[in-house]
Amino acid sequence: MLQQSRDRSITRIRARRGHCCYGMGLGVILLDEVYPGFPGDLRNASAYPFPIQYEIAEGVDIHGLVREADKSPCLEPVIRAARKLERLGCRAIAAECGYFAWFQREIAEAVDIPVFLSSLLQVPLAQRLIGPRRLVGVLVAEGDRLEQRHLESVGVTLGTNYVVAGAKDGGQCPEFDSLWTRDLRPDLPTADYETAEADLLRVAEAFAARHPAMGALVLECTGFQPFGRSIQRALDLPVFSWSTLMDYAYSVVAHRDFYGHV
Repeated sequence: MLQQSRDRSITRIRARRGHCCYGMGLGVILLDEVYPGFPGDLRNASAYPFPIQYEIAEGVDIHGLVREADKSPCLEPVIRAARKLERLGCRAIAAECGYFAWFQREIAEAVDIPVFLSSLLQVPLAQRLIGPRRLVGVLVAEGDRLEQRHLESVGVTLGTNYVVAGAKDGGQCPEFDSLWTRDLRPDLPTADYETAEADLLRVAEAFAARHPAMGALVLECTGFQPFGRSIQRALDLPVFSWSTLMDYAYSVVAHRDFYGHV
């Protein structure tokens, strides 16, 4: 780990009301599931250059958050996890699945620190960056599980310049099923990096080919971002992922300093 000299602007310390820990970064709400993530996946803290504190939303699994029509049982566990991360001293809160967008408004209201519950928060930004004549591609895990509320909760205006595709639809990415799909994964979920990358690249390329006006791509799923650079090389488009959102979130709550000369 790179060792830095002491920040000499810190000359006196004081408690932040109700916060137990200090020097914290981003708090991440995890699903109550057991599966691994490649470096870059939000479930794997090793690739991030800032502190990450995890808290499990107990009882909230993929099936309940993504596939159940009634998501109301998920709300209280997610609020509890968010409030615990805030009390620990985290400066902002994220979550490990883009479908947490369903609760963006409720969690933002429940805590007093910024909330970045879904990579989908970047869709309105991407739309404005590329202009109305081009499309923002939104690549999600399961296309038929993305509902209007997911989009509206993160500020997307329905029916505007975006298109959606599900990477796992029709069994296109079996390596991800081996990690996340309850009835298909083995007892110890596992995946091969190169196979997962090839499958996801094929899906992304086909998505872009169907929509020649695509000017940017947003990756909803935290499991996709380990392959974000490969996708960008293949499509030659701006790519928004959980990684870009996390970098932004941390810079908002722990602004970098500048050293130089005039």
